[in-house]
Amino acid sequence: MTGTAAPAKLPKKIYERELLRLQGELVEMQEWIRSTGTRLVVVFEGRDAAGKGGAIQRIAEFLNPRVCRIVALPAPTERERSQWYFQRYIAHLPAAGEIVLLDRSWYNRGGVERVMGFATAAEYHRFLRQCPLFEEMLIEDGILLRKYWFSVSDQEQERRFRDRMNNPLKRWKLSPMDLESITRWEDYSRAKDEMFAHTDTDTSPWLVVEAEVKRRARLNMIAHLLSSVPWKQVERPMLELPVRPAPRGYERPPRERFRNVPDHAAILA
Repeated sequence: MTGTAAPAKLPKKIYERELLRLQGELVEMQEWIRSTGTRLVVVFEGRDAAGKGGAIQRIAEFLNPRVCRIVALPAPTERERSQWYFQRYIAHLPAAGEIVLLDRSWYNRGGVERVMGFATAAEYHRFLRQCPLFEEMLIEDGILLRKYWFSVSDQEQERRFRDRMNNPLKRWKLSPMDLESITRWEDYSRAKDEMFAHTDTDTSPWLVVEAEVKRRARLNMIAHLLSSVPWKQVERPMLELPVRPAPRGYERPPRERFRNVPDHAAILA
């Protein structure tokens, strides 16, 4: 996404109102997934600083962590490097009634490993052959697979990198490999296009999220996810608070016996 005009920014109030509405639907979709035993995998890929992490956080914010898991794997160990490439991802696939959000995925081989030389040519071409078959097997087994590519321009990526460098709270998001992606922009573009040519299939298509404006990207991606899953509202039993029983004479120890956390907020008043 180079040289294209960025869409207009979305006013914060409009964004927050619509995000909250969509998050409410995500909670309802979660209940349908849990009650029906559905398995959902959502793949988040794209350039560094394209906004994948922010979208994942907004999706998971109000969901039950026992139902919805975020998976962001570190670099493979020596043992994992000797395994079948897809093997370590299989261990994180959902069981019945679970959602897995993959913050990067097996597509590392088609992107960073290809560009940075972490995979041999033979490993890379084997991945391009096997990946569509692997995903077809997941889908055939009943897993709902959604793949989102967050697209951002080189100018916006650089702006976000600078913001991270200058913000102590975001500096951890930036690595030397992230910065090297600036000098390898064209290499990453070529790798992405070749990867799409092999893995954007009718069975398992890629969905491109224009991510130049983060608020729009998040709303667009979440709305699409909700529309692509055939969920229905699940009727839940009405809950009532029970009546608290009368005391039966038990006396608790005095509060002074416990180690309390100091009232830090008192110094702010």
